[in-house]
Amino acid sequence: MPTRNHFRKTYLVTGGAGFIGSHLCDRLIGAGHAVLCVDNYLTGSRDNIAHLLDDPHFEAMRHDVTFPLFVEVDGIFNLACPASPVHYQRDPVQTTKTSVHGAINMLGLAKRLNVPILQASTSEVYGDPEIHPQTEDYWGHVNPIGTRACYDEGKRCAETLFFDYHREHDLEIKVARIFNTYGPRMHPNDGRVVSNFIMQALRGDDITLYGDGEQTRSFCYVDDLVEGLIRLMNTDAAVTGPVNLGNPGEFTMRELARAVIDETGAKSQMIHAPLPADDPRQRQPDISLAQQTLEWTPTVPLVDGLQPTVAYFRDLVERGLS
Repeated sequence: MPTRNHFRKTYLVTGGAGFIGSHLCDRLIGAGHAVLCVDNYLTGSRDNIAHLLDDPHFEAMRHDVTFPLFVEVDGIFNLACPASPVHYQRDPVQTTKTSVHGAINMLGLAKRLNVPILQASTSEVYGDPEIHPQTEDYWGHVNPIGTRACYDEGKRCAETLFFDYHREHDLEIKVARIFNTYGPRMHPNDGRVVSNFIMQALRGDDITLYGDGEQTRSFCYVDDLVEGLIRLMNTDAAVTGPVNLGNPGEFTMRELARAVIDETGAKSQMIHAPLPADDPRQRQPDISLAQQTLEWTPTVPLVDGLQPTVAYFRDLVERGLS
């Protein structure tokens, strides 16, 4: 895998106080780099980065990426955007602005500085897929006017902007399509299936399966995902992506619920509710490109990743913070 030199750099991480962003900040600081963490704290939390605030190589800035930013950095990880249905549907216009205006502003910054920029895209660009598993050359099956479109189409437009900047301005870009990721620091009320199931189990509630519970997802532990993002950023300029980053292990919602019940020791039963609009029936990444280009394969099985994730949420519940 062609890589860059690993001398100290300063990286801008937008959405750096969020779930994935804060773990990325940890890894970059741990690798000896400096980090400028930018977040408007709409869904991110200062608690996620509190342990970094005294580090002389870490700086946190409150800023909304829908407005221009003028800083000096050596590379940009653009992770800013609400990523769960509960959050991105709360203000769908702002969600689209964050994806589109945010991409334009960060691409403009990268162009001015002549530095590489990585876009945290999403498996949602595939919509409710008609091929399985999903490969990067699949164009997707997305409802452009549905309630999820603010996120799905916002991310698709951001990818368009990234590749147009690359073609028009020869800007060095990296696009990662992130599949379902879980781990400590997930928001307890973000509506994502892993956090939903764990919180229901810890509170002694029944676990809600939507539809028949046989729809599938693939769950990637956050440490594996961050490793993939860093490897993608460190590839040479010829590697643009998009690259799928996710764990190809596929589980039905019923299987996930059973694993959560086993890990929490809960007495929860499974109950059913109607399937949300435009909810994909299947979601599984083909990661052949990541394996070949990045020499990256997830290493954390679901049962192992659930242990620290459940421990994190259990601590929140016991401290009354959820």
